[in-house]
Amino acid sequence: MVQLVGSLRKELADSLSTCKVLVVGAGGIGCELLKNLVLTGFKNIEVIDLDTIDVSNLNRQFLFQKKHVGKSKAQVAKESALQFCPSASITAYHDSITNPDYNVEFFRKFMLVMNALDNRAARNHVNRMCLAADIPLIESGSAGYLGQVTVIKKGLTECYECQPKPAQKTFPGCTIRNTPSEPIHCIVWAKYLFNQLFGEEDADQEVSPDTADPEAAWNPEDTAARAAVSEKDGDIKRVSTKVWARSTGYDPIKLFNKLFKDDIMYLLTMDKLWKKRKAPTPLDWQQLEVLVNSEAPASGLKDQKVLDVWGYCQMFQDSVETLSSQLQEKGDDAELVWDKDDPPAMDFVTAAANLRMHVFSMNMKSRFDVKSMAGNIIPAIATTNAVIAGLIVLEGLKILSGEMETCRTVFLNKCPNLRKKLLVPCVLDPPSANCYVCVSKPEVTVKLNVQKTTVLSLQDRILKERFGMVAPDVQIEDGKGTILISSEEGETEANNNKFLSDFGIRNGSRLQSDDFLQDYTLLVNVLHTEELERDVEFEVIGEAPDKAPPPQSNQEEVNSITNGNKDSAQPSTSSKAEDDDLMIVDSDEEEVAASNSAAVATGTKRKYSETGESSAKRPRTDQSDAADDEDDIVALD
Repeated sequence: MVQLVGSLRKELADSLSTCKVLVVGAGGIGCELLKNLVLTGFKNIEVIDLDTIDVSNLNRQFLFQKKHVGKSKAQVAKESALQFCPSASITAYHDSITNPDYNVEFFRKFMLVMNALDNRAARNHVNRMCLAADIPLIESGSAGYLGQVTVIKKGLTECYECQPKPAQKTFPGCTIRNTPSEPIHCIVWAKYLFNQLFGEEDADQEVSPDTADPEAAWNPEDTAARAAVSEKDGDIKRVSTKVWARSTGYDPIKLFNKLFKDDIMYLLTMDKLWKKRKAPTPLDWQQLEVLVNSEAPASGLKDQKVLDVWGYCQMFQDSVETLSSQLQEKGDDAELVWDKDDPPAMDFVTAAANLRMHVFSMNMKSRFDVKSMAGNIIPAIATTNAVIAGLIVLEGLKILSGEMETCRTVFLNKCPNLRKKLLVPCVLDPPSANCYVCVSKPEVTVKLNVQKTTVLSLQDRILKERFGMVAPDVQIEDGKGTILISSEEGETEANNNKFLSDFGIRNGSRLQSDDFLQDYTLLVNVLHTEELERDVEFEVIGEAPDKAPPPQSNQEEVNSITNGNKDSAQPSTSSKAEDDDLMIVDSDEEEVAASNSAAVATGTKRKYSETGESSAKRPRTDQSDAADDEDDIVALD
């Protein structure tokens, strides 16, 4: 007769009390997961999270209270979870999981790792560490009402990076600076403007009109004669935006007239831009002040009101004054960091974005809508996180019972399918033969211009951002073992601004890239080209466009699994769902943008996408990936 301890077999209960598990992330899913673990009987838990508690977390991260705001999430989560089970042993780390201290040996001391993360870079890193340590990983994510849990085991299942993720939606610089056509373009511009005025200046985030726009194709001499731009302060001067702003004492009215009047007048001189699109309308502070609208303010919640133009002018003025005061208090050469939860910073972006929307004849947005897009967030649902955390524990119990073959990828859907199921399990897929992470000898081909790509770009944009390395070492396979990049500080910094061609790298060259922290080696084949599109630095050969190919399953099978939901997912070749139930996924816990979350649809299995975007499983034509940083904005529906 089977002995039970509570609802568990005695052998399993004993295993829970002795095994050591790692929880990565102590946010929405992480809080629920820690509570579940201690109540299930896990006694030896380590949790790591770099974040601190914010007021906005309190509506769903129930281990935290108002008195905890500003404190370490990991530490407070530990203290709160121990109240459920004081006999448990929980170790908390207020740190980044990518810290070199958490190496392969650190991961090997665990029987199981559980992810409750909210960004692609960290997920990629933990995936690689678990592969290197040969430790089972339970990956999870949620986006609004949608969620997913899956199990990753070296050699048995797909790893997190086996299926390509869609790149976060980015926009050409000339669209942001010259011809915005959607609110998201204006919001990106406003975030760039914040950095140009108050933060760290980045040449790639310029906000002034782009005279190199190929669509403009104008004659500067002719246009200069027509441009009736005044000589007063606030005129367009080709100097650093921050230097110019400081010279005006961060005068809000001068900033306003420069950004929304003079720069717009300058854009109007680029005649060809406006032949097929509506031209922008400059704004003038003094004129707006005279024409103040005396209408009653809109009713409703403060953050959900859409103000009139003068209302956003006043918000712009107030936020500039507050931010400039903060900058002054920090001293010379100080910088502010944009944070969606910082009211003055959020007000500034809301005001600047809406004023630009008005200039370009778009409907303005509420502060709530702007925050959703600017912060890459979707509403977080506490119930979704609770369901996902429960599923993580259930999959963990299977692994610890030695029943790996019964593990499943489980999808939580917004609406029941035809079988009236919200939770849909799916057989785990085997590793992809084309994965550049979990195959025995990872290898990729990268198309770039060796005469224009610097060593620093190779390191930061390609190896770190695109291929998820933390501290790469790169050696050229030239017979001499030339070291191009070293992870040891100072060893190869002199190479940073040199071009790849300066080191004899040409079409067909091979670069061996090692990340010793991840115990990961990637061979990069260089394909030289001079024909990349504008604003494209490199391409990974074999990556596919965002649109999925036609479904491979026959029509009869498709009809049998269509759930009739209007939110349709993209077709797929996968047909491994149990009980003919195929599923979707939108991953990423809470504060992430979801531009095409959808319910279960025609033959579709969606894979992880930490931007919140869904990524349909496709035939072996890969699609591009991108780093997660907030500046890569995803528009919400």
